[in-house]
Amino acid sequence: MLPSMAIVTGAVTGTERASGTDTPSPLTWQQAMKQAVRDPVTLCRMLELPRSYEPAAIRAAASFPVFAPREFIGRMVRGEVHDPLLRQVLPLAEELETAEGFTADPVADHRAIVATGLLQKYAGRVLIVSTGACAVHCRYCFRRHFPYAAEQASRSRWAAILQHLQDDRSIDEVILSGGDPLTLSDERLSEMVDQLGRIPHLRRLRVHTRLPIVIPQRVTDELIRLLRSGPLAPIVVVHANHPQELDASVLAAFGRLVDAGIPLLNQAVLLRGVNDAVEPLEALSRRLVDHRVMPYYLHQLDRVAGAQHFETPAELGPQLIEQLRARLPGYAVPRLVREIPGELAKTALA
Repeated sequence: MLPSMAIVTGAVTGTERASGTDTPSPLTWQQAMKQAVRDPVTLCRMLELPRSYEPAAIRAAASFPVFAPREFIGRMVRGEVHDPLLRQVLPLAEELETAEGFTADPVADHRAIVATGLLQKYAGRVLIVSTGACAVHCRYCFRRHFPYAAEQASRSRWAAILQHLQDDRSIDEVILSGGDPLTLSDERLSEMVDQLGRIPHLRRLRVHTRLPIVIPQRVTDELIRLLRSGPLAPIVVVHANHPQELDASVLAAFGRLVDAGIPLLNQAVLLRGVNDAVEPLEALSRRLVDHRVMPYYLHQLDRVAGAQHFETPAELGPQLIEQLRARLPGYAVPRLVREIPGELAKTALA
């Protein structure tokens, strides 16, 4: 790393008073959420970007706000406008352009709604939109236009969801998604896990989350306890796109989950300017498997309006997978997939 390309260091600790002495202590995950950067100009200036980036960032953030935890920002390189982590959260002028084939609902979530807050696209499993809150706003998010206020599984809608699950004995797996389910309190998560565990034909609980990546202190003893508290087998699917995301604190969080017997899978999205070369994808897979996380999916970008600048050529993904197969053991190579509305499963591209 060049001397001028210093990693950003943000305020990621609190201060405790003990015996009259100030001692630093890690922020709780709730404090980290509260201290996340929500202003595009603040983000630009923390990263020492040229002032010319600010007007476009302000305009693009008006329709899809900035939300970036300081823990995540702290892994970025100051002054590097092409930093792969920054690119995932920085609003750009390209988001305001229209592109043919890019829509507000690219994976047809609305067609899959079977009850408010409950989606079913594939046999045997359902997805609960547990919350609209996220711990990071990824600019390529396929649900950036989703009407969370109307379609999330709020407490008032929870009884209907449970009834649907009770009535459909073909379902044996529930996916908690959102938003990000780990932005919910432990109390709310515990209620959900307990009530889902009482439905006799359910067998597995899958949690899709970015929290262990962007705010790793979310992985607490209490979270692990509640995930393992019922009869459902827990599986956690995390989302890292680039090896730079996986610092020591993230890897420690992974270790706590795996040590507790919770399988960890990673899914990534193939993103132009972030991981569209074999070297970062190889490094990501190696770092994951070295810490007992299985590379699961590499998604072709869902064509959501505002994210067209992240799309890679159709032929690139299969080429990258072939290169990974020549460099990695088979278990370390993710499956390249695309979600096509109406299909019975994700469509394998390589």
